[in-house]
Amino acid sequence: MRDPAEFEITTASPGEMPLFRDWANAEGWNQGLRDMTAFHAADPRGFFLGRLDGEPVAAVSAVRYGEHHGFLGFYLTRPSARGLGYGTRLRRTALAHLAGRTLALDGVLPQQDSYARSGFRRAWTHVRYEGTVSGGGPAAGVELVDGRLLPFGLTADLDRRFFPAPRDAFLSLWTGLPGHRCLAAVRDGRPDGFAVARPAEHGTRVGPLYAASPDVALSLLNGLATGRHVALDVPDVNAAAVRLVEELDFTPTFACARMYAGPVPDIDIDGVFANTTLELG
Repeated sequence: MRDPAEFEITTASPGEMPLFRDWANAEGWNQGLRDMTAFHAADPRGFFLGRLDGEPVAAVSAVRYGEHHGFLGFYLTRPSARGLGYGTRLRRTALAHLAGRTLALDGVLPQQDSYARSGFRRAWTHVRYEGTVSGGGPAAGVELVDGRLLPFGLTADLDRRFFPAPRDAFLSLWTGLPGHRCLAAVRDGRPDGFAVARPAEHGTRVGPLYAASPDVALSLLNGLATGRHVALDVPDVNAAAVRLVEELDFTPTFACARMYAGPVPDIDIDGVFANTTLELG
């Protein structure tokens, strides 16, 4: 094993963010093409690289939201550097960055026991479903509008029903990046749902997909992605969401355990038909 002094942990710069994307895609994560711009804005000090002799070999993100919430992601080590303790040292740095907060992560299922030893407990599982959207009009009484035309404060307030902390910098970019499509579902003059679709390495990713009911969720999905192959990360505790993707004949292709160290946040999980991202929550 190399001398531990040769291993250095640094904060990633904006120009180094593509490393996170490239390593994640090498693991089959199918990142959105422009995710990194919004990700870095969420917490510019929350992305870390482990370097061996100056060469990046490991990564982790530790994004702070508000005063009390934090999210761990991008826990990646290059194959040549695995099993040598570098990832563990990087994770300690990430946990220190998030000290004093309720922590969340989406961990691959075989690693649940490892995360449990760090104090995390499973709350539900995000299952990735993939399929082609056949299309159709909006449900009765539902009007679909460009989500970017809503007052941003209204969008942020809606997001807070489904996410446990403010994330305005991230959200403003997530809804407006080139290639990202954002729709709001309006019924009786009020927003009943909200969704974003974005191009990925393969096909289209949809997230978040928030909706007051399955017909609103389907309306948003049809409006965003008719004729496209899409992937959605669906919380298995939302029975209506699971039933919707099964009725659409989508196929489950991947799963991650949503785990928390601390109390499970009080969010409207029944309105989450697809999670925003597995990397940042």
